[in-house]
Amino acid sequence: MFFKKRQKPEAPVVHATDEDFAELVERSAGVSIVDFWAPWCAPCRMMSPILDEIAIEYADAGVKVVKVNADVAPDSSERYGIRSIPTLIFFQDGEPLFEMVGPVPKPVLEREIDQLI
Repeated sequence: MFFKKRQKPEAPVVHATDEDFAELVERSAGVSIVDFWAPWCAPCRMMSPILDEIAIEYADAGVKVVKVNADVAPDSSERYGIRSIPTLIFFQDGEPLFEMVGPVPKPVLEREIDQLI
């Protein structure tokens, strides 16, 4: 007997570029977690499923996960002083609050988000 694998819900992750970063993050109400990443970055690829889970689990609380490919959006990366990836910047109502550099365990992200919402 074979069982069908249950499909995971698609994560509501938003992808931003230099052109729409201000609209998607800086003029956005609520909490946004911005992930500066690149496809060639192994730690960034490790963070991707964690951020997908965060996006799904916290969507009802108004938390938005925004991914910014640092290679494609150099102006946004430079504006926020991104020197290493992955870098997560937590925004609240369009204002940057703090950042985390490198891979971050899910419980640490959950703790920080829970303090903001």
